[in-house]
Amino acid sequence: MDAPRYENLSAVLVNCSLTPDPERSHTGRLLDVVDHLMSGAGVQVDRLHVVNHDIAPGVQPDMREHGASSDEWPELWPRVEAADILVLGTPLWLGEESSVCRRFIERLYAMSGQLNESGQSVYYGKVGGAVITGNEDGVKHTSMSLLFALQHLGLMIPPQADVGWLGEVGPGPSYGDPREGQKPVGFDSAFTRRNATIMSWNLMHTADLLNRAGGLPTYGNDRNALADGELFGYVEPKPVAGTE
Repeated sequence: MDAPRYENLSAVLVNCSLTPDPERSHTGRLLDVVDHLMSGAGVQVDRLHVVNHDIAPGVQPDMREHGASSDEWPELWPRVEAADILVLGTPLWLGEESSVCRRFIERLYAMSGQLNESGQSVYYGKVGGAVITGNEDGVKHTSMSLLFALQHLGLMIPPQADVGWLGEVGPGPSYGDPREGQKPVGFDSAFTRRNATIMSWNLMHTADLLNRAGGLPTYGNDRNALADGELFGYVEPKPVAGTE
């Protein structure tokens, strides 16, 4: 079977590790797998290590206009806006995504009022996925939270759009840590290998389908038309007698 080529696509892989050094990030190592698969298929991959950027908290496009002394988000946003594929990678801390990841999602939300040229959310036509690493449970819970946020903003979520790896409960080695005489920790996990592969290819397949289709049809989701009173078939339900 010949592998598809996707030179027409671009992806941004967002590492929300709390580790300042990307080379020491366990989440970054699992994102390396996704990078390898996508780059190998011809996708233009951009890597973003969030903790090394001064992203102000808030839900406005530029928090410098709302009291923040500095904010790099306006400079980072074009990299996200240009991508067909957005993958959020985060470690687990206390069973949840990192604080850096939640802040990044909040700043994604800050742009949700922007529309594309078809009057849809600026995120329409993009696809999203999640990469989770940690030493305790929370992969599925955190993937659920991240993927819900992305689809709520307007990204499309393909089937099986997440991958995770968990070590033993409690302190111990994390994904990619060296292990004497054996492969680094996690590299031999068939489950993680399989899901990383499925997720990466499903993200690329779906992004390509959207790209070739020119995005989603505008019927029913054209915000400008909705604001002008177009109902797109919506009918007010009739009240049931005797109810409030």
